[in-house]
Amino acid sequence: AGVGAGLGLALASSAFIGGSFVLKKKGLLRLCGRARAGQGGHAYLREWLWWAGLLCMGVGEAANFAAYAFAPATLVTPLGALSVLVSAVLSSIFLNEQLNVHGKIGCILSILGSTVMVIHAPQEEEVSSLESMAEKLKDPGFIVFAVCVLVSSLLLIFVAGPRYGQSNVLVYVLVCSAIGSLSVSCVKGLGIALKELFSGKPVLKEPLGWVLLVCLVICISIQINYLNKALDIFNTSVVTPIYYVLFTTAVMMCSAILFKEWQHMVLDNIIGSISGFLTIVSGIFLLHAFRDMPFTPSLLPLFLQPGRADPHPPWSSADRHQSCQHQPLLPSEDKGSQSAEEEEEE
Repeated sequence: AGVGAGLGLALASSAFIGGSFVLKKKGLLRLCGRARAGQGGHAYLREWLWWAGLLCMGVGEAANFAAYAFAPATLVTPLGALSVLVSAVLSSIFLNEQLNVHGKIGCILSILGSTVMVIHAPQEEEVSSLESMAEKLKDPGFIVFAVCVLVSSLLLIFVAGPRYGQSNVLVYVLVCSAIGSLSVSCVKGLGIALKELFSGKPVLKEPLGWVLLVCLVICISIQINYLNKALDIFNTSVVTPIYYVLFTTAVMMCSAILFKEWQHMVLDNIIGSISGFLTIVSGIFLLHAFRDMPFTPSLLPLFLQPGRADPHPPWSSADRHQSCQHQPLLPSEDKGSQSAEEEEEE
């Protein structure tokens, strides 16, 4: 029942988050003649559409927060692919952004890959109290991972951002994804704290819960700021799937290090999880790489083009030329010269 509730909350979260991208993009597009978010401005704070998108994202993140409290992180996170589908479809309807056949196939592959990952998701090591969560956070592997995330994020913000932020979509999205992996750990810890609070334990006296809350607020603030910059500069149907892939990868790495989820998995579940994730990546590649390619009927094979279908195939008519598969490789003159040379040699 707990896992089912977690999955239901994750589905609702994907719907709200996917819609929030479109609402915030609509608000950012209305900033005509004012300082845009991609240039360091904050005029979007005066747009009600942006606030509506932020409210939808808040509801989605709250549902996601509750989902992490009921289900493992690697079971909840892959369902974020549904937000890619929601955002892509709504963007094509309300933002007039192109979603061609490749993009639709990419969305379907993302959903299929997410389904496979959910089926083969690893079971996380049980963490039922703040004391056990504190022990996990003291693990040297997680400390090294957190330090690497913080250092790389600072380099992206202060070194790569001013140089490549306006031209490369990965700069700001990498910041959101790396910091997002730490925010998921904070959410997991706060979910455990809320469970203990509702059970009557004196959680408010524990300093770890307040530390996790402060870290979560800082991480979410950074994510919102740099996600706004990425959305203002680049296409929504590009930012959303790339953010999903990088965020899912970072969360899987963080959960594997913090909760030791992959230690007790059998081989078929490992293969299934990796295959599902690669399927998602393939779908995201189709959605991103061919987003500007127009797909017209002229690109189809001749027998699939409307009005070009021939009810009588060439091989059934005597007055048509032979198929190219039955054409001789050499012209007739060359064949004659070849046979003459063979006679001379004989």
